[in-house]
Amino acid sequence: MRLATWNVNSVRARCDRVVDWLERSETDVLAMQEIKCKPEQFPREAFEAAGYELAIHGLNQWNGVAIASRVGLEDVETQFPGQPAFGKPGQEPVVEARAIGATAGGVRVWSLYVPNGRGLNDPHYTYKLAFLDQLREQAAGWTDTPTALVGDFNVAPLPTDIWSEEDSEAETHVTEEARAAFHAFEGAGYTELSRHFIPEENKYTFWDYKQLRFPKNEGMRIDFIYCSQPLVDRATTVTIDRDERKGKGASDHVPVVLDFEAP
Repeated sequence: MRLATWNVNSVRARCDRVVDWLERSETDVLAMQEIKCKPEQFPREAFEAAGYELAIHGLNQWNGVAIASRVGLEDVETQFPGQPAFGKPGQEPVVEARAIGATAGGVRVWSLYVPNGRGLNDPHYTYKLAFLDQLREQAAGWTDTPTALVGDFNVAPLPTDIWSEEDSEAETHVTEEARAAFHAFEGAGYTELSRHFIPEENKYTFWDYKQLRFPKNEGMRIDFIYCSQPLVDRATTVTIDRDERKGKGASDHVPVVLDFEAP
């Protein structure tokens, strides 16, 4: 079975490219982030014509997560228990569309779009840390079954996961607190499999559109695959499809792909 995660940065803008990649890569389950649309706006027809079922969670033109599967989808949840809410000052906090879970091919898959944080003095940074902490607390109870926590974590866990730790636009991705919150999933019973199979430095998954970041390879590694032990035992390889950052209409992220054996 092949499971991938990809921040597509607007599924409507990149539908043809995403579906084409699904078919070429023979991916069974794709967790998407930043779909940037409501369920009724999602380009279902193209995915369904390619043989994929869909679970979609989006509230507006921001955020949004989805799972496409050709091995079934069951028990869909559009947030994890205790998922933090966020609201600007003076607004009612809302549980944003940042998590969707479903069982596909016997694996519990969570597509996750962790808050960016925006700035160290911004309430969004506190929200980011709370999101990671609550997710880890809940996920600690899911380790007895094959579980994959995948997506855009908006954390560069190691100094070699970012082209420069001085990048002002990534200050919330490299703090001691954010990195500790990311690594805490290991203590909760999970293994980050992209690092296990691809330990090399400078293997990025995101390059900003600005300042020729991709041609200069000035990127970040912020898209990850955390798995519980029953799934770790079946894992065979992980790849980062860097080529998907090339060409017209590319997302600023690329797919991270996990292969694992049937039970």
